[in-house]
Amino acid sequence: TCVVTPPPPPPPSSSVANSHNPKSHRQHILPYVSSGLIYITFVSFQFLALGTHFGKVFLLDIQGNITQKFEISSVKINQISLDESGEHVGICSEDGKVQVFGLYTREGFHENFDCPIKVSFSLLLYERNWLNRWKTSVLHEGEGTITNIKWRANLIAWANNVGVKIYDISTKQRITNVLRDNVSLRPDMYPCSLCWKDNTTLIVGWGSSIKICAVKERNPTEMRDLPSRYVEIVSAFETEFFICGLAPLADQLVTLFFVKENSDQMDEELCARPRLDIIQPLPESCEEISSDALTVRNFQDNECRDYRLEHSEGESLFYIISPKDIVVAKERDQDDHIDWLVQKKKYEEALMAAEISFKNIKRHDVQKIGMDYINHLVDTGDYDSAARKCQKVLGKNMELWENEVYRFKTIGQLKAISQYLPRGDLRLRPAIYEMILHEFLKTDYEGFATLIREWPGDLYNNMAIVQAVTDHLKRDPTNSTLLTTLAELYTYDQRYDRALEIYLRLRHKDVYQLIHKHDLFSSIEDKIVLLMDFDKEKAVDMLLDNEDKISIDKVVEELADRPELLHVYLHKLFKRDHHKGQKYHERQIGLYAEYDRPNLLPFLRDSTHCPLEKALEICQQRNFVEETVFLLSRMGNCRRALQMIMEELADVDKAIEFAKDQDDAELWDDLISYSIDKPPFITGLLNNIGTHVDPILLIRRIKEGMEIPNLRDSLVKILHDYNLQILLREGCKKILVADSLSLLQKMHRTQMRGVRVDEENICESCHTSILPSDMAKTFNVVVFHCRHMFHKECLPSSGTIPGLQFCNICSAKRRGPGSGILEMKK
Repeated sequence: TCVVTPPPPPPPSSSVANSHNPKSHRQHILPYVSSGLIYITFVSFQFLALGTHFGKVFLLDIQGNITQKFEISSVKINQISLDESGEHVGICSEDGKVQVFGLYTREGFHENFDCPIKVSFSLLLYERNWLNRWKTSVLHEGEGTITNIKWRANLIAWANNVGVKIYDISTKQRITNVLRDNVSLRPDMYPCSLCWKDNTTLIVGWGSSIKICAVKERNPTEMRDLPSRYVEIVSAFETEFFICGLAPLADQLVTLFFVKENSDQMDEELCARPRLDIIQPLPESCEEISSDALTVRNFQDNECRDYRLEHSEGESLFYIISPKDIVVAKERDQDDHIDWLVQKKKYEEALMAAEISFKNIKRHDVQKIGMDYINHLVDTGDYDSAARKCQKVLGKNMELWENEVYRFKTIGQLKAISQYLPRGDLRLRPAIYEMILHEFLKTDYEGFATLIREWPGDLYNNMAIVQAVTDHLKRDPTNSTLLTTLAELYTYDQRYDRALEIYLRLRHKDVYQLIHKHDLFSSIEDKIVLLMDFDKEKAVDMLLDNEDKISIDKVVEELADRPELLHVYLHKLFKRDHHKGQKYHERQIGLYAEYDRPNLLPFLRDSTHCPLEKALEICQQRNFVEETVFLLSRMGNCRRALQMIMEELADVDKAIEFAKDQDDAELWDDLISYSIDKPPFITGLLNNIGTHVDPILLIRRIKEGMEIPNLRDSLVKILHDYNLQILLREGCKKILVADSLSLLQKMHRTQMRGVRVDEENICESCHTSILPSDMAKTFNVVVFHCRHMFHKECLPSSGTIPGLQFCNICSAKRRGPGSGILEMKK
């Protein structure tokens, strides 16, 4: 029988780092052994073998239950070993007895030695011969006590006072001797720890040093008299404490350390709790992965030699053996990791770990961990985080959702959970959403409006919420937030007219979107002025984009009493299309003159439906000179227009520009006549007239003795412009001559080329082959540059110019249809 208990809590002086998740999980196995202290243990993947101080051997299963008991001797058991098959066990005791027997058969072997096996000075190998008898071979002797032996495959390693030896059974050769480093330590108090990581890798721990030895095959060319294998130390390093045991864990090492610490009261060292560390070996050092201080019974009385570390390769179990206790350590699985995270209240990490490994965890449920996390957040007052986690943890469980909503209501935190409620395909009962909306409506109008915007309108009873908002508006009828929200509720309920009235009352920016989205143009025919007052640009664009729904005439009728708004509408209409509003162009003249004079002249220029007499009358009444000048010129009264420019604007440059545009010699003469007694005007004419009128006409009419500003500069400019014209003409002449010569040369080259004539060509007159069938006879052919060919006798007479012949076909084309036929008939 046995008792399995968790380890007692570590004392305050524990060196365990509680902020980090330990790599191993531990439990104590305390078998009821009346035969004294536990001195030796062997571990296999099937059972655990314990040897006691009084010669008893107990076999325990992995859970710690005793399955078999053997009375081996009356003295202490020194060593227990098992073969690879797990069917035979070897036991040696203090009285020199060695027993090997089958666990499931009666087959056995007994041998007595003169001294206790644990202090043997020789290493003996027993082998069965072909007569089924035991053959004894001495592998080593003469170097003191042999304290530890480990056998794996064909290699045997043992330790004595000098060092560690490795023997190869297959070749019957000793491979190497690994010397002990710290010879000052007593080997009986700090024994050597040996462990095979695999068939060729031995781990040696002695004192505070660790060496990893790799057995390798020697190159045949280097053998000579040397063993076929050799040992290479791939890693060697010192540790902080004394080594009690070693075990491999993948590419890492599990190490059991004996620790001493200084006493505060006395000047001596005390035995502390042993440490179980996981380290990563490096070539000359190691890296600590985790460290755990073990609470072992009576650890204050134990020495380094009293601890051992055994491991089961198949189960990744590690056994820490002391005289009064056995601690089983195993790698933590994901459930253990989650347990530790929950214990440390690291719920976020626990939930993430459970989600990642949900297929591998056995004792935990992702949703249960999530609920614990939510409860923890609520208990700590972090309501927003708790509500946010509900979305992830509760998922599609509507019952849990409703329970959480009522819990948040109880603690007065409905606002926190409101934004995370499900609102898609899976939904709660409408009463839940209405309860939250009523809560917001009591305390937070802005939050209420946000929920109405974000939540679909079919989550709750729309009429109930409309009534609640209406009741609140009775107490605060001008509250814009409530009015806007009420308009949105009307929109959800498809009562668009009421929503539109509220939006127009509030001048809300969404009014245009509402009109477009729900085609409310028939509802705004009598609200055009309100829309224009709110935003002229958007209103006009909307009306013009939807002329088929609200006609131009209807808009003009509605805006008749607001001419400033009517002008904005008609102006944009004219910009889009000069002809659509043509019947309103006469009215627009007055609107432009009143509200937008800068655009009057462009309107007069672009409009072809504007009555010029009406426009002239308005412009003359308002003394709009530029517009009047334009209208006079458009009506053909250019002299009067020029006169207004000269007399009322007194702008010679504009007058010159006007004369240039009209290109009328009489206007130039009038301009010169008007300017002849005004020196500044003469200067302007001299500077600009040169390219349109002969400057001599102006210069001859200047009175002698008249003082003209900048006359010299003006004359220089005239001469310069004249020279420039001469140069331009000469340049153009050169270019023309060069181009003519180039084209003539090209034509000459073209006409000098030969023309191919063969049997396929025909006479254009008689339509027979141009070449005779008998090429030996003399024949005459005429080929024109147009590539038309004739027999000479088929050509008509040369006409009026003797010796000069023309292609009859091409000449007919130039003279007209039928000409060629007439010529041929001649």
